[in-house]
Amino acid sequence: LITERVGKLRNSLPLGLEPELGPIATGLGEIFMYAVSSAEGADHDAMFLRTVQDWIVRPQLRLTRGSVEVNTIGGYVKQYHVLPDPERLLAYGLSFDDLLEAIAANNANAGAGYIERFGAQYLVRSPGRVHDLDDIRAIPLGRRDGTPLVISDIATVAVGPELRTGAAIRNGEEVVFGTVFMLIGENSRRVAREAAERLDAIKPSLPEGVELTPLYDRTALVDKTIATVSRNLTEGALLVIAVLLLLLGNWRGALITAAVIPLAMLVTVTGMVHSGVSANLMSLGALDFGLIVDGAVIIVENCLRRLGEHSGAHGPADLPARLTIVKRANTEVVRPSVFGVSIILLVYAPIFALSGVEGKMFEPMALTVMTALTAALVLSITAVPAMVALFVRGRVAERENVVIRALKFGYVPLLKLAITHRVPVIVAAIAIVVVASLVAGQLGREFVPELDEGDIALHALRTPGTSLTQAVAMQAALENEIRGFPEVDHVFSKIGTAEIANDPMPPNVADTFVITKQRSDWPDPTKPKATLVAEIEAAVSDLPGNNYEFTQPIQMRFNELIAGVRSELAIKVYGDDLDLLIELSEQIAGITRSVPGAVDVRTEQAAGLPMLTVTPRRDRLAALGLSVGEVQSALQIAMGGRAASQLFEGDRRFDIVVRLPEDLRTDLDVLSRLPISVGDRSQTREIRGDADSVEAEHPPPTTVPLGEVADIDFVTGPNQVSRENGKRRVFVSANVRERDLGRFVDDVRDAIEDGIELPPGYWIAYGGTFEQLIAASRRLAVMVPATLVVIFALLITVFGSLREAGIVFTGVPLALTGGVAALALRDMPLSVSAGVGFIALSGIAVLNGLVMQSMIRQLREGGARLLDAIVDGATQRLRPVLMTALVASLGFVPMAFNVGIGAEVQRPIATVVIGGICSSTVLTLFVLPALYRLLHRERD
Repeated sequence: LITERVGKLRNSLPLGLEPELGPIATGLGEIFMYAVSSAEGADHDAMFLRTVQDWIVRPQLRLTRGSVEVNTIGGYVKQYHVLPDPERLLAYGLSFDDLLEAIAANNANAGAGYIERFGAQYLVRSPGRVHDLDDIRAIPLGRRDGTPLVISDIATVAVGPELRTGAAIRNGEEVVFGTVFMLIGENSRRVAREAAERLDAIKPSLPEGVELTPLYDRTALVDKTIATVSRNLTEGALLVIAVLLLLLGNWRGALITAAVIPLAMLVTVTGMVHSGVSANLMSLGALDFGLIVDGAVIIVENCLRRLGEHSGAHGPADLPARLTIVKRANTEVVRPSVFGVSIILLVYAPIFALSGVEGKMFEPMALTVMTALTAALVLSITAVPAMVALFVRGRVAERENVVIRALKFGYVPLLKLAITHRVPVIVAAIAIVVVASLVAGQLGREFVPELDEGDIALHALRTPGTSLTQAVAMQAALENEIRGFPEVDHVFSKIGTAEIANDPMPPNVADTFVITKQRSDWPDPTKPKATLVAEIEAAVSDLPGNNYEFTQPIQMRFNELIAGVRSELAIKVYGDDLDLLIELSEQIAGITRSVPGAVDVRTEQAAGLPMLTVTPRRDRLAALGLSVGEVQSALQIAMGGRAASQLFEGDRRFDIVVRLPEDLRTDLDVLSRLPISVGDRSQTREIRGDADSVEAEHPPPTTVPLGEVADIDFVTGPNQVSRENGKRRVFVSANVRERDLGRFVDDVRDAIEDGIELPPGYWIAYGGTFEQLIAASRRLAVMVPATLVVIFALLITVFGSLREAGIVFTGVPLALTGGVAALALRDMPLSVSAGVGFIALSGIAVLNGLVMQSMIRQLREGGARLLDAIVDGATQRLRPVLMTALVASLGFVPMAFNVGIGAEVQRPIATVVIGGICSSTVLTLFVLPALYRLLHRERD
């Protein structure tokens, strides 16, 4: 569709502009960067390094499976320059177009069919390509007074560099960078690894004294985050197994329950492979092995209890008896177990309603968790009971272990006290819910916690119009300053725009990547990264002429994809008058700087670009019969250069470019004398004939100096004109430190509304990562209540009673209170990650309430009195309730306290679940029995 639209657009664009699609990659496709540089002791210039990159390294690296492009920036593209003397052009009555035509006409091979001779077939070929500088110098331009005129008579021919738009710096020295772009949908870890391997394979083919150095490898970050996830899962599994051994009191039963973990993971990984979900921080980050074994815990615990009762009364059971006992025990709890796990599965459904960035991030997680829970549920009601019947042989102790006995000893009196004082207990629970709601309203807000990538990205901005040469010198000084920090391994920068302008920047802007050493190699491994950033910021602030934005490599691109800027917040001003937009943006920037937490506040560099304008004088052009286009074409060739043809060196191709010499391009007097051809172009072609009669019949065409047909002035113009959704806009960007993004944006909005009065036809919009938070919150605000209604309907199906379903459902709000309290205690803001934790928590809370209330109801149906049924049911279900709560919460403990790369995203989920399970357990053990006693009477 885009290609079709672009095709329609071509005819409406000015001549010479050709839109084209970039690489088929996402904005985060820059997965591997490397440098081409001179080895120590070698002295290769930037043009030679660029040639090596373009014709040796890049062609081989593009063969990497999964890569779509290798982009290059830095060095100089080799060209063959034809540099005419304007005075000689005027003297001979030639124009730049004459040079272009002559070079093109004298640099081509031609085929002329074939001939047959003596039974053989000979192809007829006329080679006419130039091979070196001497061939270019000898290209004829015609005759003057009977004397042949060649290019060397009016121009210098030499090898020279392109007029480049970007440069690359590493550790203060100019080099050449290559960036491997990953094809959309590919595996970044595999592609980056294969690119690194291919880079090593290329090294033997390099000229002597040339080095290839990897600079940035996405694999490093992927490996670190996967290592964090693996450590969390391993530690969580060990904690879960320890709890099972401690509380079940039967090592066989504990191992059977723990066996669900690897079996469920095998099914989960199989599902991930078939659904195309990669193993990443989000897909595996929310897996809790405690949650996975919850269903198995309930079934194994009841089976062991029934086997123990049989052993106490009749001695050890043989296999047929064990099968019968386990079948009956399984039947007693299979309904609440299946429904409880099904409800946990159901609460993850709202995540699939998320769209955009948040959907891409969290849908793999929901799919993985639901696959693991489904696998565990199937195993719990099939393989687990069978393994219990087969492997739990001999006498099973009827008595519980000392831990459970001690817990029951303290629990029963407190339970009876809660039932006796049920009204105060329930009122206290309601008060806790109200207080938690108020606290939740005071928590900060952010989209997702900032992932610490380990490395630092530094956006350096300079005055508009800063030359590329000056920017390179300033950037070298900046990198040398940053290199002085012992925590920094190396620094590299991209200035301006690369060959493929996927990230267009002017020469006064540079992306600087600060790659840090391993923490163990820091002088103080415990130093916070924020402290290092502050120290670097303080050091570079002394360098004149620079402004900075500090962020991280992936985060910078992420923010740019979301809001079009590299910062966390973009305040966009829309309107028609560019000068008024700039004035309003300056006012907004001043207000934003006054808001606490605002750093790196800047306005879009929309003005202040110095320009040399050459304005054609239409009256003079009309008198001479010239068009504006002819003047502009001559100016473009002379100042910017134009390729006339190409010179081949083997399979390498280099442009033959016509333009003024560098010393004359900057001389305004020379520019004013630039020859503009006046006359019929057909005469020019005839002059190149060999006959003197042709010269006499058609005198040479005349030329006129540029200064006679155009005004040449220095002016200040717009640096860039940005549009969004068809309207001009200027943005103010800012980052946030030591504050949550949500509150910061609220304060900025209020301050701008109070301090800025917009003219009619102008408006302000706010962009950034908080937009995704708002979008996700709105969707979840609809989907979560809908899901809770479905859960309530399921509970009604289980109990066949609205009242009993309502009692179990009260576990949800009190569970959420613990999650809110945990966030507040750890000073963590609400985020989409925390929201996912609340979603998981709702299902866990319902599961425990379902297990306990099912037992109470079962005892009442067996004829027990109300109070006895409540006390006995709660006491019998103390062990499974505590076990499911403990294993689910302990499975999240490593995530809650891990400080590895990527742990920031997992921490809110784990914090919410652990805090919520604590409050949910209290509800299930005390408030639920009290509420059950309050809402039921003996005759019910």
